Amino acid sequence: MKKMNYQNVKGTKDYLPEEEIVRRRIQRELEDVFIQYGCKPLETPILNYTELLASKYGGGAEILEEMYTLSDRGGRDLALRYDLTIPFAKAAAMNPGIRLPFKRYEIGRVFRDGPIKTGRLREFTQCAVDIAGADSQLAEAELMVMALDAFQRIGLDITIQYNNRKLLSGMLQEFGVLEEKRNEAILVLDKLEKAGWQKVSEELAAKGIGYEAIQRIAGFISDKNIGKLAYYEEMEDKNVHLKEGLQELMELEGYLNYLNSSRKAVFNPFLARGLDIYTGTIYEIFLTDRSLASSIGSGGRYDNAIGGFIGSGKKVATVGISFGLDAIFTAVSQSLSWTERESTADYFIIPINTPKESLALAQYLREKGWRVELELGSRKISKALERANKENIRKVILLGEEEVSNNQYKVKDMETGEEAFEKYDFKKYV
Repeated sequence: MKKMNYQNVKGTKDYLPEEEIVRRRIQRELEDVFIQYGCKPLETPILNYTELLASKYGGGAEILEEMYTLSDRGGRDLALRYDLTIPFAKAAAMNPGIRLPFKRYEIGRVFRDGPIKTGRLREFTQCAVDIAGADSQLAEAELMVMALDAFQRIGLDITIQYNNRKLLSGMLQEFGVLEEKRNEAILVLDKLEKAGWQKVSEELAAKGIGYEAIQRIAGFISDKNIGKLAYYEEMEDKNVHLKEGLQELMELEGYLNYLNSSRKAVFNPFLARGLDIYTGTIYEIFLTDRSLASSIGSGGRYDNAIGGFIGSGKKVATVGISFGLDAIFTAVSQSLSWTERESTADYFIIPINTPKESLALAQYLREKGWRVELELGSRKISKALERANKENIRKVILLGEEEVSNNQYKVKDMETGEEAFEKYDFKKYV
């Protein structure tokens, strides 16, 4: 008989209780922030039509290479969602009665058959917020401030890098990149930090970008002044895309400066975000110390998706941000403040020849709102106490026949060693 392969599929992971407790805690912190910022919960299907996820309003060619596809009994072409953005845009398009601006949050599993590295799996959890119907950069500013707030609560020091796709497109126009090649060039430039200029320049040439344009891009990259928005002002009058992108960035910068957030949110002219969907401001979130190389969150404006799905072609101003729960877990696992085990119970009851009475006492305490764990095995008292210590359960009740006959139970504080008796009528069950 062939031995069954019971290992995890590559790129997936079991989170045992010790880890999952931390993940749930992170998720609660994020959800609390989302709710505080006025976001409403929404849940979308994991399973979608391939046509939807592969549309021109989706993530583009590179992400489609990582999409998991399948078919059902009816022969329909289906796919697992690779993010929460397109399913949200679909839901908004299907429900035109939604009152705008509409601000939602969703926490759910997504799937990508991509490369695996620290903090990046093939099945992972995204925590997303999207705002539909807000065309001001005020929406981007609020999402960035929300991210800074959320990660401060979690205890991670982050930096948000931001840019604008219109500004990028306008600059490529200035460099002589043909319109039909600009999106491809942006996707290649997105690899600049990871791959370096040599590989990026070779890929640009392979994409059909001319030698002169590549040289002008190289000159731009080496200029020390491109990190300041003032650098682009002298070019804005003759370039519509550049002008619009610059105006949006200046508006956003004004909000961030006013909120004293500009130190943690930094303009990066090289940031491109390798997805076709984005139409304006884009951003990525990194640990400030870069102890995790990949980003732990990202987002941007995508004004064409909802109108595209409706078929009207009308732009519906939409902006979103998402955080990778698994990447955040990897980051906080390195933090001393998160290494302490969080207890899953307030009381641990150890029966000493009192199984029925212990069960009744556990139920009584649960009805009062306490989290109670009951020793269900037959281990020795010393072993049971050892377990309570390992599980970081502070209060232990050793319930013997004498306590039952006296209608009381003894609570031991495992931290201080103090003991106290509490009254309880065991006879009412007789």
